Amino acid sequence: MNVVDFIATKRDGGELSGEDIREFIHGVADGSVPDYQAAAWLMAAFLKGMNRRETLDLTLAMRDSGTRVDLSNLPNAPAVDKHSTGGVGDKTTLIVAPILAAAGVPVLKMSGRGLGYSGGTVDKLESIPGFRTSLTISEALPIVRNVGAALIAQSAELAPADKVLYGLRDVTATIECIPLIAASIMSKKLAAGGQRIVLDVKCGKGAFMKTRAQAEALATELVDIGCGAGVPTRAVLSRMDEPLGYAIGNALEVQEALEILEGRASTLEPAESAAAYRELCIELAAQGLEAAGKSPDLPSARTLAGQLLSGGEAAKTFASISAAQGGPGTIEAIRAALPQASYRIPVISKAAGKITALNAEIIGKTATEMGAGRLKKTDVIDPAVGIVLAKKIGATVNPGDTLAYLAVNNLENAPAVCERVLSAYTFGEADEENEAAELILTTIPAS
Repeated sequence: MNVVDFIATKRDGGELSGEDIREFIHGVADGSVPDYQAAAWLMAAFLKGMNRRETLDLTLAMRDSGTRVDLSNLPNAPAVDKHSTGGVGDKTTLIVAPILAAAGVPVLKMSGRGLGYSGGTVDKLESIPGFRTSLTISEALPIVRNVGAALIAQSAELAPADKVLYGLRDVTATIECIPLIAASIMSKKLAAGGQRIVLDVKCGKGAFMKTRAQAEALATELVDIGCGAGVPTRAVLSRMDEPLGYAIGNALEVQEALEILEGRASTLEPAESAAAYRELCIELAAQGLEAAGKSPDLPSARTLAGQLLSGGEAAKTFASISAAQGGPGTIEAIRAALPQASYRIPVISKAAGKITALNAEIIGKTATEMGAGRLKKTDVIDPAVGIVLAKKIGATVNPGDTLAYLAVNNLENAPAVCERVLSAYTFGEADEENEAAELILTTIPAS
């Protein structure tokens, strides 16, 4: 293949053959296609787009550029994989995976670390002392067989071509391209071996896709790719205008997840803020249960997911996962081991009225700057710090009310951080009928 001709074809709006795409991606993975040519092609694809067939061929070529995991021999197959496009306070994996495993659905969940204001599941899990996420596939599979699920860091052996292209997209202004985004996500999901895939595609101020139209287009593309590759895939479209739940920060989010798993009253604040988080977890788990054949339809799947959560089976499963991966072996021991910040600083409202908006992006970026996330890959996370929201959209407040708390280990920048959190809130008249919008917008079934 002539790489220059390959680039020119897409530059001029032409359609690329599957064979040429596969050869190009093979060259990206082994280094025979230099970065400057890969970057030129990315810009051509960004500007001219790719049709569904090209996007599927790109995804499969990236999937096949590295190791492919085989989960077909696991007991109780099909195995279910779940992926979220990311958001502020998104810790659904900590609930969804144990629910599925408690129902007998095998789950090998590979997750990433956070970069920017969207937190990473691996960082949350590693705030639990001793919990090992850097397991090989051969180490993780026995845990899936014995416990039902393993929660591990993304293997570098999966879709190595995506790692190269993703790094180039980040520095060539070609990130916001739905075919490239979809191929990046699905190449790793398909390589990870899940036989059913459930996607949580976020939209809103705290999400990568800011509008519902953008998110729905991405979700449709992801579902079509998965199904086109022979893996039944479905998506839930959920809102990310305000943070999910009330905790933002690694150990704080684990604590919130433990409270949901146990059905406990909140030891953070406030209990009602967790309702939407629990609702989304139930929906995502139900989608997985139905996809795996554990329930005949979604209503019964939702009932089963709720029973496994309220009955304590999911909590026991999470504790078993923790023990198998080096962490504490009971929910109580996990909670006791979580790191705690030295100070809890209230963020006090200066305004009166009903909260009409709560900007998730501002909250996420503020928590990151506090040390709960990374601005650069080399940054070290403080697992104890973060923000706990006391008031969210729909609440009526008066001057002097507490809107949130900062969990910090250093008081030096606390006043400035409080002002940043205050700037995330928008207030209206107390009698306005502006309640929090529905969290789950729509679902996209397997095509």
